[in-house]
Amino acid sequence: MRGTGRRVAPVPLGPRSVLALLLVSAVGVAGFGWPLLAAPGSGLAHSADAPWLFALLLPLLLAVLLATVAEAGLGAKAVAMLGVLAAAAAALRPLGAGTAGLQPMFFLLVLAGRVLGPGFGFVLGALSLFASALLTGGVGPWLPFQMLAMGWVTMGAGLLPGADRLRGRAELALLAGYGVVASLGYGLVMNLQGWPYLAGMSSGISFVPGDPLPANLGRYLAYVVTTSLGWDVPRAVLTAGLILLCGGTVLRALRRATRRAAFDAAARFTPADTVRDAPAETPAVAAPEAPARADGNAPGDPPARGTPPP
Repeated sequence: MRGTGRRVAPVPLGPRSVLALLLVSAVGVAGFGWPLLAAPGSGLAHSADAPWLFALLLPLLLAVLLATVAEAGLGAKAVAMLGVLAAAAAALRPLGAGTAGLQPMFFLLVLAGRVLGPGFGFVLGALSLFASALLTGGVGPWLPFQMLAMGWVTMGAGLLPGADRLRGRAELALLAGYGVVASLGYGLVMNLQGWPYLAGMSSGISFVPGDPLPANLGRYLAYVVTTSLGWDVPRAVLTAGLILLCGGTVLRALRRATRRAAFDAAARFTPADTVRDAPAETPAVAAPEAPARADGNAPGDPPARGTPPP
């Protein structure tokens, strides 16, 4: 089934926004993967301050990125839709918190990113995690990493192919598959953020500063399997199941709201002087009624038969 409408991005990504997004993503990759990327003989590999350095740097870069994206064209309609969707996603997060990693907010963010595009998706993902952290009390040095990772997840949904033509079961299958990959990838990436804090606690799964990449990579995979895979898999199954079950309805509602919002419609303003100086409409004056004739007929009618002319 093919759609007929073109997707309209409420937050277009201009050259400056793309450059800022690439810069923040590059720093984020370094912040997540420095234990595996740092050379064994470098000072970064043996530094205990590296996690805190990236935890302090990422919020500043995220603020710059959000400001740049907003400057590119975040209008009043987009702000209103962003607030509604971020609030809905934040309200969904506590429903599964603490229960086998179930997080219903993933399915809504994937669908919203699909409909509203990568620029809006990144901002929505980051702000949804920030709002949900305030709601659940999950504020800490891990929050900037969560915001960046969820921004990547929602942006990735907006970059999937077939946004203008793919509809129906094929689109739901694509989004469900992406939901599984994104849910597992989110857990895999977020584990990298907390793994270095376990250095020296257990030689089998903890990060060992200065060790070669294969040794640390093997410990990291063991850490993922033993600590978080049991949480990541249920989250992936729930995300895919909700997309297949409710995705069609949610996608139609989001697309209908986007069409009605008309993000790409140009605003037109009429100067006040033009309206004030416009001539007022002259009310129509009814013509006076002609007097009735003696024979009871209306003026202009032929005389009745047998009636003498006047």
